[in-house]
Amino acid sequence: MKNMIIASTSTLFGGDYLDYLLNDLEILFKQAKTILFIPYARPGGISHDAYTDKATVAFAKINKTVKGIHSFDSPAEAINQAEAIFVGGGNTFVLVNQLYQNNLITPLQEQVKKGTPYLGTSAGSNICGLTMNTTNDMPIVRPPSFKTLGLVPFNINPHYLDADKNSKHMGETRETRINEFHCYNTQPVVGLREGSWIAVNGQELTLKGQLNARIFEQNKTAYELESGNTLNYLT
Repeated sequence: MKNMIIASTSTLFGGDYLDYLLNDLEILFKQAKTILFIPYARPGGISHDAYTDKATVAFAKINKTVKGIHSFDSPAEAINQAEAIFVGGGNTFVLVNQLYQNNLITPLQEQVKKGTPYLGTSAGSNICGLTMNTTNDMPIVRPPSFKTLGLVPFNINPHYLDADKNSKHMGETRETRINEFHCYNTQPVVGLREGSWIAVNGQELTLKGQLNARIFEQNKTAYELESGNTLNYLT
């Protein structure tokens, strides 16, 4: 039975890394002593070791230890033996490319479906959808495929931003980009605003946090979904 938190971001403005989620993470990871961290997305080009250190500091607040997947001889075996898994944010192209290079897509899918608790933030949330095609990131590397874990039946757009009506910026909005996506793809897209997440408990998908999500379905007008509502209807 899947047991997941799929969060838009790791850090709210003015807060420390993962602080706003710690109460929920204490529940998610209550049976785990050690969390396997996957630092492949490397935000800002940070090293795997430095990124793991950052996660270690955060999880020490709830008395959990962290081990980076890069420290194991066999990344696939590390996933198979993990008590809990956290995939951090950064560049989704870099993350997905590394997952494919290490043949980790299938092990991740299998372990999460078996019930290994999973936390994803930003890029780590992007990969929970059917594809990574609704990422905001620059394609600085080319993964073999845009297909991702498919742990939820839609795509995710973390860090979703509403258009600023007072801005003089004349470029495309996030909503415009997602509408472009729907010219060629049929799956729904959930725009997750900062501080929002999706709690997955078995087959139940629930929007959490203080903000609405923006829901996009092909050939429909985008609409708001209030926190606390289910996302199960999106297929």
